[in-house]
Amino acid sequence: MPAELVQVWDAELSYTHTPLRDTGTPVAPHVDGAEPLWCVYQYAPANAVEIHHALPHTLLEWRCALYGLDPDDVPTLLDIAMHEPYIPDRNDMLTRTDPGAVKVLEATRGLPTCWTPGVPEHERRAAYLERIRLVKEHRVSMEAAPRALRAEALAYVGSARVAPPDPLEPILSLVRLDPVRVESRRMAVEWLRAERGDQLPQPTFQLKPPATFVGTQPRTGEESL
Repeated sequence: MPAELVQVWDAELSYTHTPLRDTGTPVAPHVDGAEPLWCVYQYAPANAVEIHHALPHTLLEWRCALYGLDPDDVPTLLDIAMHEPYIPDRNDMLTRTDPGAVKVLEATRGLPTCWTPGVPEHERRAAYLERIRLVKEHRVSMEAAPRALRAEALAYVGSARVAPPDPLEPILSLVRLDPVRVESRRMAVEWLRAERGDQLPQPTFQLKPPATFVGTQPRTGEESL
């Protein structure tokens, strides 16, 4: 059974809710909001279904942190984000009715996840990319909708924009990942992995729980360098 065709029509930038306006309710001090939030407009011709794929900017940061992906490789990160929703859940019995999902599950049986203990980062990354590859082969095939039709759609909604050759161009041209944010998320992932071990982890300069600063002063009784 061939993979389902999904056409990509456009990508639009928005942002998450922000507490900058007074809502009359308490807001946690660390919640700033207004995080970049993309919407990718898609269409599945076989079922005549419109798909509005909400894609948080932070998802790209987390995938870098979880799998050691290159934060500068935006095309790969975006490709992953587009296909990740089609990775079947082994615990969802409904996936057994989808032949493509069954093929993906059979081919990935035994592969590690991002939380599998004792697995090198390159093996986690390879397993994740293999899942994405199999999803493309068995579940979904994405392609740009015809440019002329996309231009007509923009004109229909009254937009003065010109349909780009690649409908994902707004994301590809604007997204840049902050290495500090990526590194902080990587540290969070490492701490969560360490917590899953048999013993509580010992905080260090590189491995620490949130809002923790270990410092560089010598321990009591030790001489400073």
